[in-house]
Amino acid sequence: MAKCDEGYRCEVCGNDVEAIIDSDLYLRYVLGEVPLEMLHRLRERHIRCNAALAQYIADAAFEPVVCAGPFGKAELDPAFVHAEERRVTRAWRRLQAIPRLGLSVPEYPLSVTPDSETSS
Repeated sequence: MAKCDEGYRCEVCGNDVEAIIDSDLYLRYVLGEVPLEMLHRLRERHIRCNAALAQYIADAAFEPVVCAGPFGKAELDPAFVHAEERRVTRAWRRLQAIPRLGLSVPEYPLSVTPDSETSS
């Protein structure tokens, strides 16, 4: 079977990542951590299957994820945790809005300024 016929399987749990709003790869793309030209080359996983990143989503619509161990936010500097929660939550909200924003893929990433939640 061709790779394109297999869908987008989570490298952690093995289930399909059925929607962009659940995609860790696209969340990292929105954050600016994955370049556009790498989207088709990198492995996919659910946001919740990447606890090291998902733990920073602080939104009532997202059930909290706990990351145990040295990368858990309970072990990290509170100022760093606050900044990451703000940065990752902003990106997650943008990701949730993408299906209704009518953007092209190159327009998905957030701008550098954190003042506009989903518009840039």
